[in-house]
Amino acid sequence: MTRFDAISPVVYNQYVILFNLIGGKVPLNVISVQEPVQETLSDRYRRQDPQVVSLFGAHPSSQEDWQKRSAWLDRTAGERADRDGLVRALRNYQDLTRAHPAVFRSLDRLARQDALVVVGGQQAGLFGGALMIYYKALTVIQTARHAERLLGRPVVPVFWIAGEDHDFDEANHVHVQGADGGVKRIRIERPPGARLAVSRTPISAADWDAALADLAVTLPDTAFKSEMLASLRRQTADAPTLSLAFARLLAEWFGPDGLVLLDADDPALRALEGSMFRKLIARNDELEQALRQGERAVASLGLPLQAEAEPGNANIFLHHDSGRLLLFKDGGKFVDRRGIVAAEREELLEWTESSPERLSTNALTRPLMQDYLLPVLAAVLGPSELAYWGLLGPAFHAFGMQMPVLVPRQSFTYLEPQTLKWMDKFGLTPEEALYRWEQRKTAWLAAQDQWDLDGVFRTAKDQFAAIYAPVMEKVASLDPGLAALSASNRDRILGQIAYLEQRAREALSNRHETSLRQWDRIRISLTPGGKPQERVYGTIQFWNRYGKAWLDIWRDAPFDPTGGHRLVEGLGG
Repeated sequence: MTRFDAISPVVYNQYVILFNLIGGKVPLNVISVQEPVQETLSDRYRRQDPQVVSLFGAHPSSQEDWQKRSAWLDRTAGERADRDGLVRALRNYQDLTRAHPAVFRSLDRLARQDALVVVGGQQAGLFGGALMIYYKALTVIQTARHAERLLGRPVVPVFWIAGEDHDFDEANHVHVQGADGGVKRIRIERPPGARLAVSRTPISAADWDAALADLAVTLPDTAFKSEMLASLRRQTADAPTLSLAFARLLAEWFGPDGLVLLDADDPALRALEGSMFRKLIARNDELEQALRQGERAVASLGLPLQAEAEPGNANIFLHHDSGRLLLFKDGGKFVDRRGIVAAEREELLEWTESSPERLSTNALTRPLMQDYLLPVLAAVLGPSELAYWGLLGPAFHAFGMQMPVLVPRQSFTYLEPQTLKWMDKFGLTPEEALYRWEQRKTAWLAAQDQWDLDGVFRTAKDQFAAIYAPVMEKVASLDPGLAALSASNRDRILGQIAYLEQRAREALSNRHETSLRQWDRIRISLTPGGKPQERVYGTIQFWNRYGKAWLDIWRDAPFDPTGGHRLVEGLGG
């Protein structure tokens, strides 16, 4: 058993899960970490703060709230997009992703009128992006299973790929740890030209080949590397967009779990959204007022606004040859800031019928569109998403909608075996390794100082200052012009003492160079650059290191509908 067995259950809640690996049973430990208390909206929501929960109207810890949402969806089924058209569009998209048969079984279930969905979404990420995307898809699947058990009816997991987003620099990279232990970014440069939606931005075969070559050189050689690279080459051989390549990788990882994928920029889906776009355009002033009301409600709780719309912001984008343009209201017209487009309201309304693919939502209107398109029982959100959803309650109500149950994304840090050994060596608890690494490293190095360098040099400087003070006083009384010279001389000598102290500390560090490198590797593994592991490293890093078995262990991770950060210790040599 691991050293976590000795940790107080007051601090940790440990689960041991067994999964099959090469015919044997391997323990996977999942440990809830005592995080620093934060007063963010997402943390207060997780803690079931009544004031914050009131912004949303429901909480995943309440079975009654799940039942109320389910009943409301049944009553309002006729107010959403055509379900048959939705399922047809999704089936066609799964063909592009080379979906697993389990995904088509999910779509068969979704075609039933009593079926609901759990949805979570993300901008695409090169080669699958950061670990948090993997964990979000996992949470969508876990939440759907949880809800199906609670309600006794079909609940289908759906992952919403934000392909309509035009911020290519958010999607075009992945970070991995190289063979030298350093963090390396693998990226694809945005093609020249207009800033189109990511799903409309072509990627050449040469660019895909270059990114794969960079990845192959950067990642350390393992028994699983060639298999992983071969999979990535298959997914990108036809030079797909970043969004489609991303979807194919998710389909490979989560297809057996029946995860349905959609691209928000899919024209077949956009054709189903015209009715909701008409409402957003025709009642845009009402939408703006509702968002302002939501901002005031969040601010009244002493919370910062995660997303704040500018006055006159229509919260709708227009896809144009010049790029994806955010529209604003100006004298009865809808215009963009660059002066490229100026359209009358009637013209936009006509586009909702004739060419809805020209329109797209932004972060504040996407939740409304999502709720119109899908029978959303619950939405899985990260901390930042929860923060901006906090102001959307009045907007949902203004359009005759109710918020779904909001489930915080599961959050993990994976403890690799070597990292765990180093933590044991230095007596580091998980909290110390995650949140107090700098202080503990400094304290450890100080404890290795058997010469008491701090005391020795402090005494030397104090004694020198005491001895030299009368000298300064005497020479200044002899010749006032020597006062400045004596002060400069004093500072020069103190500087030399400080230089010697610095060199002595360097010598101390050199004596413990190996251990200090291990301290640094702990941080690079758990909090690279001071950021959470899941927000930096790509899932492919661990796929390369441990193979697909590492991906499979997460299927059995215990589900907590209120989220929270947990450590996972398991697969590894």
